[in-house]
Amino acid sequence: MKFNQLFKGGLAVAMAATLVACGSNGSTTSQSTGGETAGNSTAAIKIGGSGPTTGGAAVYGQAVKNAFELAVEEVNAVGDVQFEARFEDDAHDPEKAVTAYGVLKDWGMQVSIGTTTSGPGQAVSPLYKEDNIFALTPSASSLAVIYADTANASNPYGSVFQMCFTDPNQGVASADYLKAHTDLGSKVGVIWKNDDNYSTGVHDKFVAEAKEVGLEVVYDGTFESSTENDFSVQLTQAQAAGADILFLPIYYQPASLILTQANAMNYAPTFFGVDGLDGILSMENFDTSLAEGVYLLTPFSADGTDQMTKHFVDEYQKRYGEVPNQFAADAYDCVYALAQACKAAGITADMTPSQVADALKAEFTKMTFDGITGEQVTWNANGEVSKSPKAVVIKDGVYVGVQD
Repeated sequence: MKFNQLFKGGLAVAMAATLVACGSNGSTTSQSTGGETAGNSTAAIKIGGSGPTTGGAAVYGQAVKNAFELAVEEVNAVGDVQFEARFEDDAHDPEKAVTAYGVLKDWGMQVSIGTTTSGPGQAVSPLYKEDNIFALTPSASSLAVIYADTANASNPYGSVFQMCFTDPNQGVASADYLKAHTDLGSKVGVIWKNDDNYSTGVHDKFVAEAKEVGLEVVYDGTFESSTENDFSVQLTQAQAAGADILFLPIYYQPASLILTQANAMNYAPTFFGVDGLDGILSMENFDTSLAEGVYLLTPFSADGTDQMTKHFVDEYQKRYGEVPNQFAADAYDCVYALAQACKAAGITADMTPSQVADALKAEFTKMTFDGITGEQVTWNANGEVSKSPKAVVIKDGVYVGVQD
């Protein structure tokens, strides 16, 4: 069952079933048992996941949870595959992610959308391997999530695949994009977080690729968790170096402070980031006008005009009252990719998690997937995804796709 089959006769069924989601055997219900549970109760494959629905990174986890539940309802309504879904809050904390994994395993999880963020993902990936449970994470992009040794591609966990770009992929793509778009600026400054796997992974590949393609990096500044409230030194040094582009391979919380503090010192380079910046427009107490003109590479643009994207954005807005971000889009695609693979591999609810994992590994390494975050998406045996990023710019308070 491919995603676009919803638009070839099944969409009306899916929408009708969503409207009566609490009243039929094919419906989705909710209950609380240490987390949110939703799904079809008969002959359903148990699909789990975790992410931060509380704490500083909650915008990511809540978006993933929302899209996860929406996609499960739609898949169940079509009827080819039935899922029962459960999502646990891990508060972007590795220890809590391990606890959440244990809760999901005890519940009977047969397949997973993994964790939302990379730190918790790195903590639980060994458990997915040990128990041979297949996970397809929407947004845990660090190589440490899929490799036990990030320097050794022959040592993958093998049970954890990624829907999102890997951190190195984002670094390389960003350097290539900036080299090809000199209208954005020609001298690059970088501010990155040295105690974060995500930021370090993007930064290192960006710097290496910049050198390879001849992109001029005039400033390379760093910070850590204990110093992420004051960026005056980094901004002053970047400005003095003449950086007219500031690359921010970081999450949106410190990025919002950088934008605020840069504005206060009348420093106005072109700000350019990757998927971690997605969420800055929904951050509380942040003047979103300061994000006007910020660029980022992402696999998803909510202003897309294709039917699949329009359907997802419309349904997400109806249900949750906001425009979905890239994290939501990747989670939505995770469910549909898993549904496609489960149908093709003949997965049934009476199979053990290990049997499911073996079948899904075989299927994912030979299938292609068309979704809202990429077309003709493929995976290698190590779990890395292959798809192309898109550039978006914040204009009039929304993300707008950039037409090259």
